[in-house]
Amino acid sequence: MTSPNSTTPSDNTAEEQATRLTHFDQKGQAHMVDIGDKTPTKRSALATGSIFMSEQAFSQLQNTTANKGDVLAIARIAAIGASKQTSNLIPLCHPLPLTKVSVEFELHQQEQRADIFVTAETLGRTGVEMEALTATSIGLLTIYDMLKAVDKSMRIEGITLLRKEGGKSGLFVNPNQ
Repeated sequence: MTSPNSTTPSDNTAEEQATRLTHFDQKGQAHMVDIGDKTPTKRSALATGSIFMSEQAFSQLQNTTANKGDVLAIARIAAIGASKQTSNLIPLCHPLPLTKVSVEFELHQQEQRADIFVTAETLGRTGVEMEALTATSIGLLTIYDMLKAVDKSMRIEGITLLRKEGGKSGLFVNPNQ
């Protein structure tokens, strides 16, 4: 129900509409965005992040000698599983039928750093950025969990969206990367 003094989106200028946070209505109340009228398109997102660790932890990661097993294999499965649970973790995130999730790791011995790269894809009405970012976070947290007995001072950083494609906004490539 709309009061006579409230505004509708068409009453706002184009600039106001472009900068308005879509997960809030005109009264400032949180709501799930209506995507029902959007046309499904192929959408993809690529996210990354890093974890820095001690020499001993990195050695166990690289040589698959950690007591808990193959750390990267478990982190990959955890990341994929997390991508499928994103809407259960992020309150206003739509559940999406993911068509593909890939997880890759790069190890950098000199920096004692592991990078994760997650690509999520769907054919849908909303983007998959949150799924890629959630998977990235959980993949890195899994590495931490599996190596924390060796190094509790590991540092996770740089979780970021590198690229997204599809939908009305088209291609986005992070200019800061």
